[in-house]
Amino acid sequence: MPNENQSKPSAWNFLALPNDSTAKTFIMATLVCLVCAVFVSVSAVALKPLQVLNKELDKKKNILQVAGLYQDGDDIEAAFSKIDIKLIELATGEYTTEYDAATYDERTAAKDPELNVLIEKSDDLAGIRMRPKYMPVYQVKDEGVVKQLILPVNGYGLWSTLYGFIALETDGQTIIGLSYYEHGETPGLGGEVDNPKWKKIWAGKKVYADNGDVAIEVIKGMVIPGSAGEQHHVDGLAGATLTSRGVSNMLEYWMGSEGYKHYLTKIQANGV
Repeated sequence: MPNENQSKPSAWNFLALPNDSTAKTFIMATLVCLVCAVFVSVSAVALKPLQVLNKELDKKKNILQVAGLYQDGDDIEAAFSKIDIKLIELATGEYTTEYDAATYDERTAAKDPELNVLIEKSDDLAGIRMRPKYMPVYQVKDEGVVKQLILPVNGYGLWSTLYGFIALETDGQTIIGLSYYEHGETPGLGGEVDNPKWKKIWAGKKVYADNGDVAIEVIKGMVIPGSAGEQHHVDGLAGATLTSRGVSNMLEYWMGSEGYKHYLTKIQANGV
């Protein structure tokens, strides 16, 4: 008679199971999945501080680039030391110390019910549905004097939300540069927002018309030298009409009364 105390193959001594056993295959697959999951989780936790640091450095790099203050190989932190970060309340255009400007994240704030504002559909030119109550302003200084203002902007293009920065002179009117650091537009079409040649033509353009309305616009086709509105118009992106329109709508929103206009109006009247 068989020995009743003799062990039988089970999930706990699966190595004794035949190699072609369904149970052994399932157990081995499960163990491999568990080991991989633990490895991925540990790696994610261990690498998170480095990822956060790299993300912050990339943001600073993009701010420096739109201001024309970065060359390949530059020390990002050293170059960024020329920039002061202020926080403004968009509804009033006033500076605020309600939150720490250095650690404030406008993209996180836009999702926080306590820090965001729902945008009426009729006003939502940028297609973003909600915006933060407060936004950072990056002031580029030279020997203590503010030389540039850099403002975050975002809005919907054709396939994605574009995130970028617009740099202005201290008249709150003249554009120094416009640059996007994140988008999902089609390469070669809407993706041409990254084209250095297209970005270069923004320099010197004016945001507002004489009556104070937002006049900056990406037109269809090319701007004709000497034409009416030349100082407010930018060449359209070939084959990317909806992305071009998205850029125009984004700037009309963010430079308008829902965005930075209250702040820029104070700058125009009183200086930085």
